[in-house]
Amino acid sequence: MSETVVIMPCLDMQNGRVVKGVHFVDIADAGDPVECAKAYCAAGADELALLDITATIENRGTLLDVVKRVAEVCTVPFTVGGGISDVASAAAVLKAGANKVSVSSAAFRNPDLIPAMIKEFGPDAVTVAIDVDVNKDMPSGYEVYIDGGRTATGYDAVEWAKKVDGFGVKTILPTSKAGDGAKTGYDLPVIEAMAKVCKAKIVASGGAGKLEHFLDAAKSGATVLLAASVFHFHMIDIPELKAYLKENGIAVR
Repeated sequence: MSETVVIMPCLDMQNGRVVKGVHFVDIADAGDPVECAKAYCAAGADELALLDITATIENRGTLLDVVKRVAEVCTVPFTVGGGISDVASAAAVLKAGANKVSVSSAAFRNPDLIPAMIKEFGPDAVTVAIDVDVNKDMPSGYEVYIDGGRTATGYDAVEWAKKVDGFGVKTILPTSKAGDGAKTGYDLPVIEAMAKVCKAKIVASGGAGKLEHFLDAAKSGATVLLAASVFHFHMIDIPELKAYLKENGIAVR
C-alpha cells in the first residue's frame, strides 16, 4: 500500500475533560484536552480528533471554548465532532479554530446536510462518522447506530458509507461499537468493505490495543489510524508506532 497513513489520536470529551470508555460506556478520566493536544503535537501526531461524546444525546452544541483553547496550542489539523447538527453549528466550530468537522447522527437523519456542508466549507473540511455494530441480518453484516451508539437504525453500514461517499466526502470514520476501547483490534471487515466501495479515506477507529492492530488496519485499507486509550495511557507512543509501521512497509509521515 503506497498511500501515506496518518496517525490520529482521539480526544473523547465529556464535561470539558478528556475521557475514555469501553464499548461507549464505563467512562474514565484521561486528562485536560489542552494539555493532551499539546503533548500529542509534540509527540508527532499527524492530526487530532476531538469528539464531544455526549453533545448529541444531551441535545446541545459542541463546547466551543474547549475548541478555541485546543486551537491555540494545536500545530496539526484537528477535526471536531459531537453535537454538530447543521451548517451553522459546523461554522461555529470551524470559526473557533477547528480545521474539519465530523458529523454522524445529524447526517444520518438528514443526508442533505452532507452536500450542504461540502458546498459551504469544501469537501476536505467534512468528515462523516458512522458508528457500526454487528448485525447478521444486514447485507454487509453491520448496522448503522446513531446517538453515540445508542440507537439502532436498521440501515446497512456499508450501504450508508457508499451513499456518503457519493456526496464527495473525503473522509469516512467508521467506529466499531464492539471494538471501542476493548483493545482487541480494529474491526477489519468493516474497514475492508468500506475501502472497497468508497473513494474517501477510511479511518480505522475502535479497538487498537497493540502495534499489530495498526498494521492490520493499514493493510485492510485504512489510511487514517485513530486511537485513544493506547496513546492516552502510554501503552503505545506515536514515534514507536511510526517506526514499527515503517519497518513493516507502511509509509508514514
